[in-house]
Amino acid sequence: MPDPLLVTLLIKVGVAAAIASFLIRFRFFSRALMTEERTYRQRLLLALSFALVFGASVGVRIVTKSYQAADLGLEGSFLAGLIGGYLVALVAGVLISIPALINGEFFTVILFAGCAVAAALLRDIASDPEDVWQISPFFDRSLFRLYLVERDYPRAGFHLLALSVIFAVEFSRQIIAQLFEPRYLFVLRPAGQPIDKWLLFGTYLATLFAITIPLKIWNNQRNESKLKEQNTLLMEAKLEALSRQINPHFLFNTLNSVSSLIRINPDQARKVVYRLSHILRRLLRQQEHFVPLREEMSFIDDYLAIEGVRFGEKLRFEKRIEEGALDWPVPSMLLQPLIENCIKHGIGNKIEGGSILIEAAVRAGALALTVSDDGVGIREEDRPRIFEKGIGLSNTNQRLQVLYAGRFRFSVSSEPSRGARFRLELPALPGSIAAESYSPRAARDGEGDMGRSTSRLR
Repeated sequence: MPDPLLVTLLIKVGVAAAIASFLIRFRFFSRALMTEERTYRQRLLLALSFALVFGASVGVRIVTKSYQAADLGLEGSFLAGLIGGYLVALVAGVLISIPALINGEFFTVILFAGCAVAAALLRDIASDPEDVWQISPFFDRSLFRLYLVERDYPRAGFHLLALSVIFAVEFSRQIIAQLFEPRYLFVLRPAGQPIDKWLLFGTYLATLFAITIPLKIWNNQRNESKLKEQNTLLMEAKLEALSRQINPHFLFNTLNSVSSLIRINPDQARKVVYRLSHILRRLLRQQEHFVPLREEMSFIDDYLAIEGVRFGEKLRFEKRIEEGALDWPVPSMLLQPLIENCIKHGIGNKIEGGSILIEAAVRAGALALTVSDDGVGIREEDRPRIFEKGIGLSNTNQRLQVLYAGRFRFSVSSEPSRGARFRLELPALPGSIAAESYSPRAARDGEGDMGRSTSRLR
């Protein structure tokens, strides 16, 4: 049968892991862990968090008189100083010891406050704040890696120092308990008999694991949060890069039109410049990735006014947009590349010109957008790589992939000499006006076919 003290030590390590998992669920606590530069309010909240949870663990041991493994007051004080610094160390160390002081364990406040300050001093010694989070219970592996593999001697020395301080804290508790009456300080020890040397070593290891395991749990959460933040920043950077590709492409074509009109028709050139300045002003003001369809259509009106000056009566334009679709959020500059493709590759190559039709309606919890033309259609040799060739369609597809994470549908169909048809199905955004205008059941019905970019060319 295993020794009762050994079982208690194992339970103690499990309680430490449970407390760490409990604390990380609170948003203010996880936020405080993410930064090394904390305000006084954040430090106070961090100290109160440690005091409340680890002080409660001391109280459970005192009230029940049997659950000795629940007492993690010393370990919590040490963690408070190691993570929060001197202010958090002193506040948390004193508050955690209050249940023990009420019980007559007067040396507790000295020990807890002292070990918390020692941990804060250890934090100051670290050359990099991240070294604190790398303290591992498996010190043999970490030291072997740092000394012999990475040859990072300062960091390895810090880890050795951290382990030494943790052992010194437990040693101080054992010495104080031996020098004074047990009722003045709680320590895990068999009642009325000397402790076996291996069990004594196990006591030191239990303290080490009860400190380092919460560090590992919290550091894993920090790494996950940092990874999410990096992914968000990466998506933002990708969207900005794609937008910078679209806008110069549009401007380049428009300026070419202006240069060709200056000599043959200066009045029309001035109109184009005026419309272009209107578009540029809107682009410079635009800071968001999504705009209402109403605003996007206003942009398209300006764009088509420019192209109308260029093509004259050869270009005809029609809109069939339901009133309920106008407030639906869509990616900015979504329709312009599609219309430009219709003009450049469809109507522009047709002698008699042609027409462009834009349709929009809300169907089954999604916005159905269609841009079609009656031009020459898409050439057969371009069909296999329709989403890879050219700037407009490829960028539109990439932006939709980033913004909707696959929850959309983008399809292209075409017939020779009968034009092309671009169809988009976009889901509502959480918290948007469009998201409130349809039922969850309709939304589920509309999500089944989303997430595909297809080309149906006949």
